[in-house]
Amino acid sequence: MAHRARPLLAAALLAAALTGCGTATSTAPAPGTAAPGAAASSAPPSISPTTAPAAPVAAAPLPASKPVRVRIPAAGVDASPLLGLGLAADGSVEVPSVADGDKIGWYTKGVTPGETGPAVLIGHFDTARGPAVLKDVARVRAGEEITVSRADGSTAVFRVRELEQVDKKAFPTAKVYGDTARPELRVITCGGEITDGHRPDNIILYADLVG
Repeated sequence: MAHRARPLLAAALLAAALTGCGTATSTAPAPGTAAPGAAASSAPPSISPTTAPAAPVAAAPLPASKPVRVRIPAAGVDASPLLGLGLAADGSVEVPSVADGDKIGWYTKGVTPGETGPAVLIGHFDTARGPAVLKDVARVRAGEEITVSRADGSTAVFRVRELEQVDKKAFPTAKVYGDTARPELRVITCGGEITDGHRPDNIILYADLVG
């Protein structure tokens, strides 16, 4: 993942593939679980996988600076502050807790958004408490922008290049976390019809730095 944290990349690659919002890191019900008295969103989040041409000239990489705000206009997302996510005790990537369903998390073992490499953001589509921060992810289309404000006052603007929906059992770990030659961004959430109390898919947005 991050060029400065290759052992952690190896850990992520060897661990269970990221399930996005498939498991909570708190004792609250897992996202998408229909807990008594708390109905999760019944709409099955799904997308039509699409790909847009990559930007002909990638924007210059930015120095490291923590993300503090994420805006995805097409999905109605304007989230701040961001949560810091690391690795859980079992070696899998953490996800926001159910209580933080309205927040976006940044995987701190990777690069910051704008640096060379794949920066990773994670948020819930819904939880047992209802719709969450990425409830409208299906509205995002290739070619649209994601803006990340950073602690140093700079802004990283990304353009969505690809949208992918995959079964969590076939999560493309290397594609999401593997090194890249330019600054890229991934936004991950859940998808699919609730099955046995959980959503079986991940929705992944891949975006390139353009400004």
